[in-house]
Amino acid sequence: MPEADAFIDLRSDTVTTPSAAMREAARDAEVGDDVYRDDPTVNELERRAADAVGTEAALYVPSGTMANQIAVHVHTEPGQELLLERESHVYRWELAGAAKLSGAQTRTIDAGERCVPTPEAVREGLVEADLHRPGTGLLALENTHNYRGGAAIPADRIAAAAEVARDADVPVHLDGARVFNAAVALGVDASDIVEPVDTVSFCLSKGLGAPVGSIVAGDEVFVEEARRVRKLFGGGMRQAGMIAAPGLLALENVDRLADDHANAERLAAGLDALDGVRAPEPDTNIAVVDTEGAGIPASDLVAACEDAGVGCVEFDAHTTRFTTHLDVDGDDIDAAVERVGDVVATLGA
Repeated sequence: MPEADAFIDLRSDTVTTPSAAMREAARDAEVGDDVYRDDPTVNELERRAADAVGTEAALYVPSGTMANQIAVHVHTEPGQELLLERESHVYRWELAGAAKLSGAQTRTIDAGERCVPTPEAVREGLVEADLHRPGTGLLALENTHNYRGGAAIPADRIAAAAEVARDADVPVHLDGARVFNAAVALGVDASDIVEPVDTVSFCLSKGLGAPVGSIVAGDEVFVEEARRVRKLFGGGMRQAGMIAAPGLLALENVDRLADDHANAERLAAGLDALDGVRAPEPDTNIAVVDTEGAGIPASDLVAACEDAGVGCVEFDAHTTRFTTHLDVDGDDIDAAVERVGDVVATLGA
């Protein structure tokens, strides 16, 4: 069991701390100037990352948001539309980056619990350029879907949506921040999910446990242009091998994501058993908890949980996200359920 006063941080899988092996790899990494493509560790990470998702090439970048915004910038022209799901990370949590950085107008599709637009919805959403309309420059999809509780979207749904766009000569980008979580949950290779799209991003610093960094990947032509845009956005790095080396080890952590999924299921089951609380069984490592039945606003729950030693984040008025990761184990989950149970009993009294 964790110590009684130990904080159990379930705010996000971004809170993971690097392992001793990662710290050692960072210390001993062979480095060079990555802007000149002279860093052998970064070069190796990019090769292995491309292989992991089945693309021709890949580019190491500081963050997932930068990875997505690079893709938007490469694929679109200023004034074009970006078509995406209305609860997607690119639309909801990236500070209108598509508009500010790339001059792209966003148009949203509500995919609901399905998480990915149907082919019919994509077809209806696509716009041809004419005298009055800007034309669709990019379709963006997401897997897993963060806001929808880490939903793992089957590869055939991604393919069906992507096919409509590509038939219309509109490229498709996949925000795959947690694409390996999706792959593990669905029992497929990440390359099976990525194959229908033109480009993909994924994070090394979430469930895979690296301290920093993400990947944006696609064909060689795309990655060459992405490299220029990374520099434009201030993401050109020098002796980046020191932070890329832990990323190489992170790529070896894919299979253990199943442990996070099991812990999230355990957490959801424990919280769902509380009076007035609803916590559906998660697909992956994100449990979304609804406390409307208990009359507890999410903001109150988050604040009280923090005081009780459990980190979580507010999603909406009565929904709260709890995310499992490699720094928490089954004992931590059991302790978190007990602490949150005490909070709910107190706030709901």
